[in-house]
Amino acid sequence: MPELSIIIPTLNEEDFLPLLLSSIQKQTYKNYEVIVADAGSTDGTVEIAKQFGCKITSGGLPATGRNRGAEASGGELFLFLDSDVMLPKNFLANTINEFRKRKLDIATCGVYPLSDKKIDKFLHLAVNSFFKTVQFFSPHAPGFCILIKNDIHKNIGGFNEQILLAEDHDYVKRAAKVGKFRFLQSEKIPVSVRRLDRDGRAKIALKYILCEAYLVFKGPIVSDIFHYRFAHYKDKEKVK
Repeated sequence: MPELSIIIPTLNEEDFLPLLLSSIQKQTYKNYEVIVADAGSTDGTVEIAKQFGCKITSGGLPATGRNRGAEASGGELFLFLDSDVMLPKNFLANTINEFRKRKLDIATCGVYPLSDKKIDKFLHLAVNSFFKTVQFFSPHAPGFCILIKNDIHKNIGGFNEQILLAEDHDYVKRAAKVGKFRFLQSEKIPVSVRRLDRDGRAKIALKYILCEAYLVFKGPIVSDIFHYRFAHYKDKEKVK
C-alpha cells in the first residue's frame, strides 16, 4: 500500500483538476495514491480523473467527499486537497519529511495566491499570520491542505458531515485533542483566487470574520446562515 493517500473532493472541476493532477505527477515523492470523491459532476471531471489514474468514489459536500475518499484510501497518511490548488515540485517530499521529523499527527501549511494583486497577497498573508498565531491554542486549517495520520482521522470519526461551513477547522480542533498539530514551515501551497473574484474580496473577508465570531460564540455552523454553495463559482469560469 502507498504511504500517502491524496484525497480530492470535486464537483465540475474540469478546468482546474488537470492542473492539480499534473502537479502531483511531477512530484519528486512517488509513494502515493490519488482518490477523487466526486459529487456528481456533469462536465469532464470524472473522465479527467480516470485519465490520470485516480481512484474514483462518490462524494457530496466537501466534508462528505473527504470522508468517502478516506474510506476508499489505504495510506498511512491522508492529504486532503481542493482541486484549485497546485503543488510545487518538492511539496510532498518536503512536507512529509517535516511532518515525520517533527513527529506530528496533523498539520497544514501556509498559502499564497495565484495572483499578482497586492490585495490578494495581503489577504493570504493575513490568513497565514492568523493560523500561525492560533495554532497552539485554537488550531485552524484550510480544507484545501490538511495532512493527517490515517489512525487520527479514524479516531475522531472523520469530518462532521452536519457542518456546512468551517468543517475543516472543526476537524483539526478535534484532531488536535488526540494528536500533535502544527503549522508546517517547509512549503506553502498556491491556491486559486476564483472565490475572491466571484464573490468579492471585501465580502469574503467579512464572511470569514463573521464565521470566526460564530464559531467562538455559538459553535459549529450546522445551519445555512452563510448560504454556502459547493462550487458555485464554477459557471464556465476559465483558469487564470
